[in-house]
Amino acid sequence: MCHVIVTCRSMLWTLLSIVVAFAELIAFMSADWLIGKAKPSSSDDVDNRTGGSQEPYHPTLGIYGRCTRISHMQFSRRDTLCGPYAENFNEIASGFWQATAIFLAMGIMILCAVAFVSVFTMCVQSIMKKSIFNVCGLLQGIAGM
Repeated sequence: MCHVIVTCRSMLWTLLSIVVAFAELIAFMSADWLIGKAKPSSSDDVDNRTGGSQEPYHPTLGIYGRCTRISHMQFSRRDTLCGPYAENFNEIASGFWQATAIFLAMGIMILCAVAFVSVFTMCVQSIMKKSIFNVCGLLQGIAGM
């Protein structure tokens, strides 16, 4: 009975470790860190197909990516272009955002390593009389700081 509970806990921990690592990676890649005010719509922003107005445009900025409106494609389905604005590390918006990129990247690397190791905890639960769960939990705490 006790072995089944430990196995279920380790499977849940493994699954959540993988989910959190991917969620952090997606957050890092997202361009929605700062969302600007909606641009006022004009009479030119009417969708010819439906007769209604298009959704208001919100410019966004991420650590190294952004979304901007493409002015010559206003009536297309995809009138915003999202992608990196920084070609190299020095082009990231500010020193604070550069520090954020460094710390987030380190945290994501630790979380991915823990998620990878957590898969092996199904078979091996200790190494050199040290619990892998305790070590990985400590690493997850450090990555979350």
